[in-house]
Amino acid sequence: MIKNIAIVSLFVKDVDESLRFYTDTLGFEPKDDVTLGDGYRWCTVIHPEQPELVVHLTVPGPPLSPELAAAIARAQDEGGMSGLGLNVDDCQATYDALVAKGVEFLQPPSERPYGVEALCRDNSGNWLVLVEQKYSPE
Repeated sequence: MIKNIAIVSLFVKDVDESLRFYTDTLGFEPKDDVTLGDGYRWCTVIHPEQPELVVHLTVPGPPLSPELAAAIARAQDEGGMSGLGLNVDDCQATYDALVAKGVEFLQPPSERPYGVEALCRDNSGNWLVLVEQKYSPE
C-alpha cells in the first residue's frame, strides 16, 4: 500500500544554480549530490521541517528523448513549468523576505477562499505557490 509521497522531481536549467536558489533563497537543505554513470547527476534537497519529502533537481535529458528534453527547455524559458506549493505561516512576511532576496513574483499575496496565496517562479521557470492556509493542512 502507498504510504506517502517521497520524491518530487523538478526540471531545472542548471543544477548548481538551482541548488543555491533552493538552499540559500528558500531555506531548503542539501541532501544528496552524486554523479552516476554517463554524467547523470542525482541532486536533492529537503526542507528541514519535512525531511521525508525529497525534491530532486534535474536537467531535462536522457532517458528523455531529445525532442522531449527540448520541449521541456522551451517550457522553462516561457515560465510554464509547474512546481511546488509551499505552506507558509505568514504569506506577506514570506513574500517580503523573498522579494528582498531578489525573487520576482507574478502575484503578490492575495486572499483566496482557502487562505492567502502568492505566486513566483524559481530560477528555472518553475511556479512556486506560497499558501498561508486558513485551516491547518492536518
